[in-house]
Amino acid sequence: MINRVTVPTLCPPPVYSHASVVEAGTRLAFLAGSVPLDADGKIVGEGDPVRQAAQVLANLAEQLRAVGSDMAHVVSTDVYVVSGEPAVLSAVWDVVEASGLSIGPHSSTLIGVACLGYTGQLVEITATAVVPEPGAEPASASASASEPRAPSRAGVTAPARTRTESAKMTP
Repeated sequence: MINRVTVPTLCPPPVYSHASVVEAGTRLAFLAGSVPLDADGKIVGEGDPVRQAAQVLANLAEQLRAVGSDMAHVVSTDVYVVSGEPAVLSAVWDVVEASGLSIGPHSSTLIGVACLGYTGQLVEITATAVVPEPGAEPASASASASEPRAPSRAGVTAPARTRTESAKMTP
């Protein structure tokens, strides 16, 4: 079964949902790209990728809450930044790291792109997260502070409205 979720506290998306939860042993949520729009659909942080990244992460946290998950349960992200400059991508990644999203660590791809879907949009993040069972223990980091970690990318120069659909698998 697929449960598609539109988050009422975010700007309504035109033709897609903010997240999809698929039951497959472990419940997973596949979140649509989180964008730097406020609840009225206005770009936050015009011309400022760092401010936009902060808004994107706030919206991502709302998407996760709406499906019963949180930043600690994110297993994968794609971070899109309108720039070909490593310093700009690194500045956005610093915001991602500071958000707690990179605790885990989760798998992530940081991608410089030519443009994104909204005029003035500079940052977008897609994510996949585990939706824990109610009462489950919190997600914990698999690497402790004393264990080696990969270098930071900065070193590089109201209840949710849902629509449920049954998905039929065909061989």
